[in-house]
Amino acid sequence: MRTTQAVILARGLGSRMRRAEAAVALDAEQERAAAAGQKGMMPTLGRPFLDFVLSALADAGVTDVTLVVAPDHATMRDYYERQAPPRRVRLRWAVQVEPRGTADAVLAADGVVNEAPFLTLNSDNYYPVASYDALCAIGGAGLVAYEGEALIRDGNIDRDRVMAYALLDIDGADTLQAIVEKPAAEHPLARREERWVSMNLWSFTPRIFAACRRVRPSVRGELELQDAVMIAAHELGESFRVVRAHAGVLDLSRRADVGTIADFLRGVTVAP
Repeated sequence: MRTTQAVILARGLGSRMRRAEAAVALDAEQERAAAAGQKGMMPTLGRPFLDFVLSALADAGVTDVTLVVAPDHATMRDYYERQAPPRRVRLRWAVQVEPRGTADAVLAADGVVNEAPFLTLNSDNYYPVASYDALCAIGGAGLVAYEGEALIRDGNIDRDRVMAYALLDIDGADTLQAIVEKPAAEHPLARREERWVSMNLWSFTPRIFAACRRVRPSVRGELELQDAVMIAAHELGESFRVVRAHAGVLDLSRRADVGTIADFLRGVTVAP
């Protein structure tokens, strides 16, 4: 059965987006969104960036979306409940009280999503509709692995950023074996002709919530989603099927990304 629900992680502090960049010019509305770290609400071609994300999900057949947000999410809620309610997706809200990490953000959706598989994604990334479609077809646990050179060639993410992303150890049956954070240049996964990168686009079953509860703080002091995934795989018997993609992903992490993302999205039909 196809997956028809998704969880969007929209709680991040947006620390990099808040930093001023002398060479980047934003208009007044974009400046307000950047200063507040509200990447999902960044004005993009006349509408919030999140509209593009919701529309792409709807194109893949997703009908129900849970937004994981901060307690002070009045601006986003007012926009989507009063000013411009989506027509193709139904929105639910889950509050992550404190920014304790991505595993804690996913856990905030427990009891809000239906007891069925759901996609999980970042609010500041625009993924190809084909990626959503492939994950929805799995109807269980899985993720999309993006080939590193394709990310550089077909998206707005530069080489330095891509080279710092986590690499995926995938077996011959396209099953996830491990996630390697910030691998050294001599690491076997980094030396392969194709580097398979995690861009935090997942399909989870409700089993992920039990895994999130077992996560302990990382060296950064956060509850990391990749740790929950490995707990689910190695302790709870979850098998993550990998969908390989030679495609780009758009990333809205910094003020300099605002203009480049608009260039990529110009001409995209948006209907959340």
